[in-house]
Amino acid sequence: MWISRQGMSRDGRQEAARVGVVSLPGDPAAVLLDGERRQVPVFAPGGYQWQPMRGERVLVVKAGPDGEQPCAAGVRGQRAWNLAPGEVVLYSGGGAASIRIRNDGVISMSGTVLVNGLPVMVEGG
Repeated sequence: MWISRQGMSRDGRQEAARVGVVSLPGDPAAVLLDGERRQVPVFAPGGYQWQPMRGERVLVVKAGPDGEQPCAAGVRGQRAWNLAPGEVVLYSGGGAASIRIRNDGVISMSGTVLVNGLPVMVEGG
């Protein structure tokens, strides 16, 4: 039956990873794959906290002893940042704020910068 074959590869094995769409944001999230999967834990690199937004396409990896536990592992880049190898950008979902760490030692920030709750004033900007 067609429905029972969703999420299966051509040789009948379960796919280890698929791209899905976030239907309920948060951690855990809900993701639409072949159906809606709820209570999907969200993973991110160490030292980084991430909450996927509704409508974002996320990579869902099947974990657990039998591959039955889906988890959201990441989001495909949505913007063309033109990063050089090894560079990093942290940005908000709407792109209103960002921190770019460049290979030449420069750290670029956009948005309002607060230190201890007070805005940092930049001269000449």
